Amino acid sequence: MTEQRNMGLRYSDLEVGLKFRSPGRTITDADLVGFAGLTGDFSELHTSDVYAKASQFGRRVAHGMLGLAYAHGLMWARTGELRETAIAFLGINEWKFLNPIFVGDTIFVNYEISELRESKSRPTQAIATFDVTVVDQDDRVVQRGKKALLVSKVPLSAVAASNASAASGEERKS
Repeated sequence: MTEQRNMGLRYSDLEVGLKFRSPGRTITDADLVGFAGLTGDFSELHTSDVYAKASQFGRRVAHGMLGLAYAHGLMWARTGELRETAIAFLGINEWKFLNPIFVGDTIFVNYEISELRESKSRPTQAIATFDVTVVDQDDRVVQRGKKALLVSKVPLSAVAASNASAASGEERKS
């Protein structure tokens, strides 16, 4: 399979083995400070240069969950490949934090559809499972795991248009 960079893929475009690569995101000091404030995780490994310098890493390390959160955003919010199909994020499995992410590192997300199956309870929807690898600027693997996504078999723009049309018809009846 070749790497894809397509905006607005539809369900019919998806297949096991389809690969994607996100744009990069450089981790900044402001990211660590903001994430600490948001989560309440003010561990000195993330917030103190003095403490972190004496640690095995020699400098501050980004929160593992910051990397996971940014990877999620890079996969779908910034790329748009699944804007015509993505309905809901279903979960994370087998996620591993393999190497630290440091301030100044640029992370990228490589992801591939590893499973695509029909939803048993929703006939117009399916479940796509992705093998996800987060790498830094040196292609060093920093995190890895699986993510599952509920996808529509009908383009979401068509669903929205149909819903708007139905709502408009209801208003006329009133």
